[in-house]
Amino acid sequence: MTQPHVVAICGSLRDHSYTRLALEHALAGASAAGGTTELVDLREYDLPPLDADYDEQGDSAELVRVVDGADAVILGTPVYHGSYSGVLKNALDYCGFDEFGEKTVGLLAVAGGSFPVTALEHLRSVCRSLNSWVLPHQVAIPRVSSSFDGDDLVSEDLRERVERLGRDAVVYANIEPEPPTFESGENVGADD
Repeated sequence: MTQPHVVAICGSLRDHSYTRLALEHALAGASAAGGTTELVDLREYDLPPLDADYDEQGDSAELVRVVDGADAVILGTPVYHGSYSGVLKNALDYCGFDEFGEKTVGLLAVAGGSFPVTALEHLRSVCRSLNSWVLPHQVAIPRVSSSFDGDDLVSEDLRERVERLGRDAVVYANIEPEPPTFESGENVGADD
């Protein structure tokens, strides 16, 4: 059996992104569990706002290829206005059932303030509508600037939770899919 390949998508464009740093720790956990890893840094992709009249725009074909080639995906986002970033939303809009259907997905959110749970709930709903298998374990990092010292997580407990997300992505990468979710059946026009 080949090593599971885990792709993490960073929904932040900041140069010093806590989301990206946290995802690197999650990918370290995936690597320690025997997976191969890849970080999708959306700063490196030309992804104009999706225009559904075009099959491809900018680097969308490359993004779709990378996500499609993953056995598991970890989505990471900063919290903006109680939800996930528009950058991540736009990237996900280029993907669909072919890339996410029956695929294991892990979720991670960071916030400058209080608990970033709504962003995780919103991402979980999006992934379920694409018929993904979303890991029960998710990571929320509130007051993120105080959670890092340079590139390192200051709390051993938090570091363990972030690395576990990566390990779980490897362990459950090839879980047998369940029947399609109700949400995916109601996702009318998803592949129009």
